[in-house]
Amino acid sequence: MTAGELTRSRLLPMRPRDPEEPGRTASSLELFFDLVFVVAVSIAAVQLHHSLTEKHVLDGLASYAMVFFGIWWAWMNFTWFATSFATDDWLYRVLTFVQMGGVLVFAAGIEPAFENDFRILVLAYVVMRVAMIAQWLRASRLPGDLRRTTLLYAGGIAICQVLWLLWLLMSGPFAVAFLFVLIAAEISVPVVAEKFGGRTTPWHPHHITERYGLFTLILLGESLLASANAIIEAVHEHESLPSLVAISVLTLVVTAALWWIYFWPPHHHAITSFARSLRYGYVHYFVFAAAGAFSAGIEVEIDVLTHHSKLSEVAASFTVTVPVAVFVLGIWWIALRENADRVVNTVLPLGVVVVLLDPVLPFPFALTALVMAALVAVLVVRPPTSTTHQVV
Repeated sequence: MTAGELTRSRLLPMRPRDPEEPGRTASSLELFFDLVFVVAVSIAAVQLHHSLTEKHVLDGLASYAMVFFGIWWAWMNFTWFATSFATDDWLYRVLTFVQMGGVLVFAAGIEPAFENDFRILVLAYVVMRVAMIAQWLRASRLPGDLRRTTLLYAGGIAICQVLWLLWLLMSGPFAVAFLFVLIAAEISVPVVAEKFGGRTTPWHPHHITERYGLFTLILLGESLLASANAIIEAVHEHESLPSLVAISVLTLVVTAALWWIYFWPPHHHAITSFARSLRYGYVHYFVFAAAGAFSAGIEVEIDVLTHHSKLSEVAASFTVTVPVAVFVLGIWWIALRENADRVVNTVLPLGVVVVLLDPVLPFPFALTALVMAALVAVLVVRPPTSTTHQVV
């Protein structure tokens, strides 16, 4: 778009982006937008860690699942909208900043949410979503066959936000049941809008999968922080020094393996249709949540080693191995298996099973690190089938 297209208010027409635009990469605004989610993810992981180490496992997991839904859904909605309609004029930036402010307030509401006070969390979430409504309404102003789709998005999101505010007035089992209805309604909006809008919104495969990869790096960064925390604790806990150093090293190995596995397949091949893009986007909730929970699990392991946890050693090991298994299984399902040969598609699920059983086997977590390293070794010698012809 050129300066000649600017209106008197210095706005650009919000035209659909070309899904085959060459060299499309994440913008500096998108990277800036991601930074506020670092705060939210970090606080969510810390609260999960506290809940687990205090042996409030079910309550902690339930609160984490809801909190992470808000983080994931707000991020994903902006990301898919941006790949289709990003204009980068002043209004687009301001509405993005409003969403960023909502995320920061959302982060402030995470700790109360773990104590069953969701008021700040929901109000901040509604602020983020209202900004998205404004974006969709702006996209609907241009004539064309996408107008109905964009209006369905705006209307669907608006209805959901009214229901969220009503949910704050509820209590007891009815509130719990209605929560699931609300989440189902939220994730149904894209399905309804894209299916009944007349035309699906365009997405840039390389751009959108790059965005998912960048968010994955944010989440894996939390695990690296946990690895550093183990070293920090080792400085103060001389009695547990060898164990803490070992946890730090093993965490780095597993985190590096998760990175390797995630970025092994060509992700843009996984979103070649609307149905496949839905699967890719929605399953990433479990991948992202698992990556965040992995860092919390490492902190729980540190607490066990320093005698600050109410969990047993076996239970603490599960807080690490379950997230690792979910992460690997999720990526295998949505992006890896269709680009892998029979060997890889056999070894990876088997590796997940071994990781899940690790806590009840000798040398917990150390075995997980060895298994993850072995999986990476298999991927090294068995490149993706879609790129095998490029390997000499």
